[in-house]
Amino acid sequence: MNEENRDVELVKRLGEARNAIQRELSKRIVGQNEVIEELLICLFADGHALLVGVPGLAKTLLVRSLAQVLSLEHNRIQFTPDLMPSDVTGSDVLFDDPSTGARSFRFVPGPIFTNILLADEINRTPPKTQAALLQSMAEREVTAGGVTHRLDSPYLVFATQNPIEQEGTYPLPEAQLDRFILQIVVDYPSAEEEFEIVKQTTAPQLGEPEAVLTKEEILSLQKLIPRVPIADHLIYYAVNLVRASRPSDPHSPEALRELIEFGAGPRASQSIVLAAKSRAALYGRYVVDLDDILAVARPVLRHRILPSFRARAEGVGVEALLSRLIELTPRP
Repeated sequence: MNEENRDVELVKRLGEARNAIQRELSKRIVGQNEVIEELLICLFADGHALLVGVPGLAKTLLVRSLAQVLSLEHNRIQFTPDLMPSDVTGSDVLFDDPSTGARSFRFVPGPIFTNILLADEINRTPPKTQAALLQSMAEREVTAGGVTHRLDSPYLVFATQNPIEQEGTYPLPEAQLDRFILQIVVDYPSAEEEFEIVKQTTAPQLGEPEAVLTKEEILSLQKLIPRVPIADHLIYYAVNLVRASRPSDPHSPEALRELIEFGAGPRASQSIVLAAKSRAALYGRYVVDLDDILAVARPVLRHRILPSFRARAEGVGVEALLSRLIELTPRP
């Protein structure tokens, strides 16, 4: 079997795994299918995700359950105003050898050393501690005491964030925001879903979710995603969509230039293409189509576009800007 045929079989396997993952997660999670899909897109694209929503929408439970279904180690950090960077990364600790009396420093790894790190309410901690995650997210390593420690693969940060308008929150630095491949909006459930949530959580549990994939399978599927084919005209569309978000660019629609303070950088174009490849593979398709690009464009761009003062004064939010951007950018 040649390499392309092996890749096609792997994509088919991933499509089957997606259905099994959603089935296992349904033992604990009601609805949130779009959120689950976007988390899986991040996972197999080997990227980090920022989940935004008010407290109490099961964001923490979802990430914890997903790690269980994927046979991955996971840790959770509750970000608070007094959390120190060393509480995240770990630190050197002085040890005594009782037999010799010798003293030496040893590095004690922090909770960042895991496969899936749930950074809960990341915007409740000051920027200095938020920045402690940046090296691990960008380079998959941590430096402490002048020594660099590699993180195991896969390594993914799934951070939750409360709406910035809430009391006691800090805006994330732009450099850190750009490291999240997607910003995932977790919204309130529908009336029917809320009924099911109350019914399930006030009755005996349906059972523990079972593992669907092994760590080795996940690593193999992550390596597969970049090999999924995509036509040049779809790459051009992704690039044009991102360039149109920049007010100074000739591709920017006239109607948006005074409504956007600054737009997305080249990493957004890369993220759209990679996330589209991941989505295509999740649906068992060994080729990217336009629907994949359109499905991931909003979560890729919504945290990379800053509305201008005029937009805020006129009540035009990011979602409205994204709708206009997608509408006004010519499609292939």
